[in-house]
Amino acid sequence: MTPHLFRPIALGPYTLAHRVAMAPLTRSRAGQPGDTPTAMNAEYYRQRASAALIITEATQISRQGQGYAWTPGIYSDEQVQAWGEVSDAVHEAGGLIFMQLWHVGRVSHPSFQPDNALPVAPSALPVPGKTFIVDTDGHGVWGDVPVPRALQTSELAGIISDYRKAARNAMNAGMDGVEIHAGNGYLLDQFINSNSNQRTDRYGGSLENRARLLLEVVAAVVDEVGPERVGVRLTPMGRFMGMGDETPEATFGHIVRSLNHWNLAYLHLVEPAVVGTVKDENFDPRWDAIIGQLRAAWDGVLMIAGGYDPKTAEQALIDGRADIIAFGRPFLANPDLPRRIREGLSLNAPDPSTFFGGDQRGYVDYPVHS
Repeated sequence: MTPHLFRPIALGPYTLAHRVAMAPLTRSRAGQPGDTPTAMNAEYYRQRASAALIITEATQISRQGQGYAWTPGIYSDEQVQAWGEVSDAVHEAGGLIFMQLWHVGRVSHPSFQPDNALPVAPSALPVPGKTFIVDTDGHGVWGDVPVPRALQTSELAGIISDYRKAARNAMNAGMDGVEIHAGNGYLLDQFINSNSNQRTDRYGGSLENRARLLLEVVAAVVDEVGPERVGVRLTPMGRFMGMGDETPEATFGHIVRSLNHWNLAYLHLVEPAVVGTVKDENFDPRWDAIIGQLRAAWDGVLMIAGGYDPKTAEQALIDGRADIIAFGRPFLANPDLPRRIREGLSLNAPDPSTFFGGDQRGYVDYPVHS
């Protein structure tokens, strides 16, 4: 029984029928050239429209913001038009969809960058990870990330402007709102965490300075589309792509209290027990205390993700850990996940070999329960 998962909840101007949300999932299947959604992408999201809220795969706000092969953008007219077909498909099926706005920062490769330039970052530090690139035969492979170039202070206003434009483009594409991706080791998270930010300007050093870029992005996006249509995703204490902070309680506490200023649609936190797509058996045991502190500090709707199943999700709601649970891989393999949870039906198992890149296999061919 999962009664708490199936209680309605208000989120911004919307009323969600239940609390089983679809987490953002990179699938690397955007159409080429142009990193533009296709009819197959629209079908994928349409199939999952019974989610309380769909958060799209991370979508780059600019060419500079791309770091993985075949991920979609939201900066060209063609991309806006194609995403409109996705929004229409979801809405016709009765769903609600927010677009996750993404700049990968240093987690990229020159093959994605304008003029084959180096990826950009708060600081020019080695990146402990790989990204998904296209080899000389046109196949997707995991490749090393080079040492990035440190952004000049004067460049940051342009990146903030790119977030603003992307948010407007998302709304023009029929999205119901946007989620600012400030976690998982990407650009805004790189600025937040002390071990990836060694700047000496007003965007580095103190925790207030390291949070500045995120808060300026939020201010711009809220100004463009309204606070009730904006969510923010954070990964406090996450270790993906070399993240880590010397004072996570203070750093993320400051960010959450600052975000309260806008009365946003929601805050989305990711459990550190999951790193990328795998379980992290060595996550920091302070997390349980920190999530409680952030929960207490946050005035609005809290969404949480990170390896939940129906039983643990229900318990998280009972315990007051969160208001909404976002499911990733279970939604990937079960387009009718809310019904399966509600009725206690068996779940399809996801096929990891089809997670990134490919065709309809492992994407739009998972069956609904008969």
